[in-house]
Formats: sequence, structure tokens, C-alpha cells
Amino acid sequence: MAGAIVSDEVRPGVVQLATGAWYDSLDPAAPDSLEKHGNPNVLTRDVGASSLSQGCSAHTAHVEIERWTGELPPVSAFQPPRFVAR
Repeated sequence: MAGAIVSDEVRPGVVQLATGAWYDSLDPAAPDSLEKHGNPNVLTRDVGASSLSQGCSAHTAHVEIERWTGELPPVSAFQPPRFVAR
């Protein structure tokens, strides 16, 4: 999940999403859980571009965008993790 601003400075049909957001899953136990802090790494595979270059393939992805109409979940990326007593 990420906020969006529609602008003439970006070509129609193109989305720009900055990197650097901390991963913040709504339900860390669920593999396809909503990422609620705008981390683009959940949109791409963690593999090299080719066997020759092993460059990052993460800066190109096909995505679908839709308006979120529900209540926004709280961002908890900056909260300390919960520890389980032994």
C-alpha cells in the first residue's frame, strides 16, 4: 500500500515508487499479506537480471493500481518487535 499523486511530470501509464520504506506487513504470518508502508520490494522478485550480470531486476515491474476505500491500517514499521518470554 502506498499513497499516490497524479502528476503531468510522470508519463501516462507509468508509476514511480520510491525505495527505502521499511517492510510492514499487515499479517507477517500470511505470505500474501498487505504491505502497508509502501515498500516496493514486495512487488518484485529477488533474483538477478541474468546469469551474466546478476544486476538488480527490481526496478521494472507491471503493476495494477486501485483506490483504497477502506480504513487505513496503522503503520507499525517503527514499533519495536514483540518478544516472547521463554
